[in-house]
Amino acid sequence: MDAISVPAPPHPLQRQLPLPGQTRKTPADDPGAAGRIEAILASPSYRLPVEDPAFLENDDTRGPRLEIDYLKPEMLLRQHRIRGTIVVFGSTRICEPVAARRNLRALRKTELVQPPADVTLRLRAAERIVSKARYYDVARQFGRLVSGANHDQRDNQIVIMTGSGPGIMEAANRGAFDLSMPSVGLNISLPNEQYPNPYVSPELCFQVHYFAIRKLHFLLRAKALVAFPGGFGTLDELFETLTLVQTRKIKPIPIVLVGKEFWRRAIDMDFLVEEGVIDPEDRDLFWFAETAEEIWEGILNWHAAAGEALYPAPTASHPP
Repeated sequence: MDAISVPAPPHPLQRQLPLPGQTRKTPADDPGAAGRIEAILASPSYRLPVEDPAFLENDDTRGPRLEIDYLKPEMLLRQHRIRGTIVVFGSTRICEPVAARRNLRALRKTELVQPPADVTLRLRAAERIVSKARYYDVARQFGRLVSGANHDQRDNQIVIMTGSGPGIMEAANRGAFDLSMPSVGLNISLPNEQYPNPYVSPELCFQVHYFAIRKLHFLLRAKALVAFPGGFGTLDELFETLTLVQTRKIKPIPIVLVGKEFWRRAIDMDFLVEEGVIDPEDRDLFWFAETAEEIWEGILNWHAAAGEALYPAPTASHPP
């Protein structure tokens, strides 16, 4: 019986002889061919779709853009084994106490050289920011508490997630940074660029184009939402989460409003109940807290009462 002759495997990329399409038409055959080939290669239509910004930014490609806007953070969060997040929101204007006092002093100096009417409102606002600057420290300490709980965890990693901005969000990320633990930041691309705060883990800081996709990521892994005093952005995320929980579009999660005095004045839930536009039970979708310890203990107790411990007990297959 004749032995079977098996040819050597070909080179994975190179051929011994090029295919016809790998050589250009020569000037001898057509003097104008080279110029026309260059025009074709330079045409936007010839670019690969992923290398054609004008094509990708077209209205008709919004669907694929939405998909990859979602997919990139999702893939990286999975790669880093982020199982759950504690989402923290709050004003970008509530800075650390020393900075708040410095800003107030600078504004008071301005008042001496400008008509009082020009700075009175800003001065009053700066004084209020100083009074709320303590929440920066509360958010930072809360970030430490959440991150510290992850020291003995492996597959059950739960991390701080913020919008990656300054102020309260910076403080929460900074608390994780203090312990050299990871935290996530979801920045949003805006007409005027905003920088992420310097305490987000570089490998877990994302820039998202669509607000809708950003909101999706905020809640996909959320084990709690913690809202410090804030403005439109904070209110937007808070009410979106309250609505999703109220309608049971998502599974209920702990919602903590930090700073009872602020939130009682900013949102009158009792008035909404009295007006009949929400039910009394809707007031129980959240609670108030003042300190980092109160926030964290309340979240842990809420999950225990729900029958789902935030950190499941280790098993034989997943020891501590």
